Formats: sequence, structure tokens, C-alpha cells
Amino acid sequence: MSNTILSLSSKFLKYFEDLGRFQVFVAKILKVMCTRPFRLSLVVQHAYNFGVESVFIILLTAFFTGSVFGLQIGYVFSIFRAESLTGGASALALATELAPLVTGFLITGRVGAAVTAEIATMVVSEQVEAMEAMGVDPIDYLVVPRVWASIFVMPLLCGLFMFMGIVGVYMTSLGIYAIDPGVFVAKIISLVEVSDILSGLRKMFFFSFIISFLCCYEGLSASGGAKGVGMATTQAVVKVLMLILISDLVISFIEVWWLR
Repeated sequence: MSNTILSLSSKFLKYFEDLGRFQVFVAKILKVMCTRPFRLSLVVQHAYNFGVESVFIILLTAFFTGSVFGLQIGYVFSIFRAESLTGGASALALATELAPLVTGFLITGRVGAAVTAEIATMVVSEQVEAMEAMGVDPIDYLVVPRVWASIFVMPLLCGLFMFMGIVGVYMTSLGIYAIDPGVFVAKIISLVEVSDILSGLRKMFFFSFIISFLCCYEGLSASGGAKGVGMATTQAVVKVLMLILISDLVISFIEVWWLR
């Protein structure tokens, strides 16, 4: 019994210790983000890696997600002879929930894992220590440019997901349920407001902080060679996905019950 209590207490202590270190890490990032020099060349480089190289997978996933979602929603509405609502309902779901969530998951799997593995490899190969020995702050050089790039790029990717998802819904609605294009667009205009689109982009803005902060933190906390790189990458992806889901629930609750 005593061994169980000691094990649980040590796990709790480790959890709060990690939480405290992460808070200090976030505070350092926010401080460095507001000080010069601003490494614009690195921000542009990471923005290209995060954004341009992710466009294809975002557009492809968005099209098929919208197509499947439109197919299922259209089937439900066809039971009530209300197929014309397929476009508006699907666009509303894409703007407020599906687009930011799926985009966050895709960016976490493609970019977040790569960032964690890259930084963790630099840590275990002692490149970060060499950087510190030369007087270069790893947070300023490795972390902050990635944070700025994610802030600028990820809401844009979310917007692309919304647009291509609606295209997928449009193709399904016209091809399978024979919905009139004018009615399809009219229902979207009547049901989806600008605030709904901004809600999805706002969520993606918060998700960009979660992805960049946690992935960089896990990368810099890695140890133990190649095995440590793999463990850090796995932990980063799992933690980011869980926090995205939790923060999505919190933000949605605030928007629905407090702001509307």
C-alpha cells in the first residue's frame, strides 16, 4: 500500500514539476517574442515549411471531408425533404468545428511531429549546447521563429480548409441530391455569418500556440539518444491532440454560453 502511495505521489510531483517548467518556458517565449532582433528570414523559412508544403494535404483532406460530410448530412435532411439545407448546415459545421479541428490534427501530425523530432535530434546530438556555448539563445533561434510562423500560417490553412470543404459539399449536393446551385449558395449566406468563420479562425489561432509551444518544449526536453527523440515526438503529438480537443470544448462553451 505504501509503495502504491509513493508511486502515485511521485507521478503527481513529476506532473506538477513538468507543468511548472512548461509555464516558465512559455513565459520565456513570450518575453523573447517582444524583444529584438526579429529573425524575419527564419520566420519566412518556417512559414514556408509549415504553410506552403502543407497546402496540398490540407486541400485534399478538406475536399474529401466536405464530400463525406455533405453526403451524410444530405442523407439526414433527405428524410425530412429538406435537402436544400445541406449546404448551409455543412458550411456552418465546417466553419465552426470541422475546419479548425481537422486542420489542427493534420498540422500536428505533419509539422508538429517534424518540429519535435528536429529539435530533439539537435538536443541529443548536443547541437543546442554548442549553440548556447556560442552565445545564441535556443529559444530565440529555434522556438520563437516557429511560433511566429505558426501564428501567421495556420489560420490561413484553416481558411483554405473551409473553402475546399465547402467545394466538396457543393459537388456532393449537386451530384447526388440534385440541389439547385442558387439554393445551395443562398442557404449558406442565410445560415453562416461572418462571426462563425471568425470563430473557426480564432480557434485555429489558439491551436497554433498549443502546437508550437508544446512541440518545441518536448523537443528541447528530449534526452536519451534516438529512443528519446521518438518518445518526445510521441508525447508531443499525443499531448497536442488532447489539448486541442480540450481547448476546443472550452472555447466553444465560452462562445455559445457567454458571447451569444
